[in-house]
Amino acid sequence: MANIKSAIKRIKVTKIRTLRNKSIKSSVKTAIKKFEAAIAEGDLEKARNLYPQVTSSIDKAAAKGVFHKNAASRKKSKLALKLQVAQNQE
Repeated sequence: MANIKSAIKRIKVTKIRTLRNKSIKSSVKTAIKKFEAAIAEGDLEKARNLYPQVTSSIDKAAAKGVFHKNAASRKKSKLALKLQVAQNQE
């Protein structure tokens, strides 16, 4: 355990931020899973409606520093590609 006051504060802040980051990551993963499930079921209308919500949640996570901006962009790109492929197979 840290003895220095600033180190103790850093530990507290890190725990708080870790919990926040876990919560945000979890919500993003859930949104992605819902989107991918809609595509897997063949429900393209639902997937089209979910896509803006998913990209928005990914952007918000990137803005808060949970994801790097390039990682967020990569995730959005993969989802857009999946939606495009599903629409072309229709």
